[in-house]
Amino acid sequence: MTELRILPLLGWPEVREGDDLAERVASSAELEDGDIVVLAQKVVSKAEGRVVRLDDVEPSERARELAGDEDPRRIEAILQESVRVVRSRPPLVIAETRHGFICASAGVDSSNAPEEGTIVLLPVDPDASAARVRERLRDLTGRTVGVVVSDSFGRPWRAGTTDVALGAAGIRPLLDLAGQRDRAGYELRHTQIAVADEIAGAAELVMGKMDGIPGAVLRGLDLAGEGTAQELVITPERDLFR
Repeated sequence: MTELRILPLLGWPEVREGDDLAERVASSAELEDGDIVVLAQKVVSKAEGRVVRLDDVEPSERARELAGDEDPRRIEAILQESVRVVRSRPPLVIAETRHGFICASAGVDSSNAPEEGTIVLLPVDPDASAARVRERLRDLTGRTVGVVVSDSFGRPWRAGTTDVALGAAGIRPLLDLAGQRDRAGYELRHTQIAVADEIAGAAELVMGKMDGIPGAVLRGLDLAGEGTAQELVITPERDLFR
């Protein structure tokens, strides 16, 4: 790699359920083989109808206990999207989602929701979402690209958030350097680079949180291959903190 370019996808109107995201990408970027298209989770979720009206949610007693001074209906949505609550300090809830992600509010968010009184849930299967967009882009453009679905996550022991890959298709999400030697001759034994997360974080630099930019195209990387973002999720037997 001699140069990495990050090109924002500009000029998108609000995404609604049923919208063809690949068509929007193709109309706003001249794709090349090997490009990696990064789409914000919010636009993927909206296109897939993962939007909930709070008026349709009936909070449980547990949700009311965890809500503190916040809306218990939102907490109920978080509980419904969770397989377990990892930590809570009302109204903050850290939960494990059905995907195995451990994150604040199980990924349930009201920021950038389509209208007041609605919340946006994570895609049911972000890897499948990425694969569908990739195949559709191939049909529309004839180009072979990678696709990453990204979202902002906090991290233990570090302040602030950074974007990570929730879904991926057409790329190698992990770069395994085990067995290679560094410049001093030391053999790497356990080094893996979470390149899919690095791609998501790089794209976020041009997408921002307040600019309404739904995605970006990364050009110059040689990461074509097979894999899913599920490979980035630590399995329980390897998790030292459960």
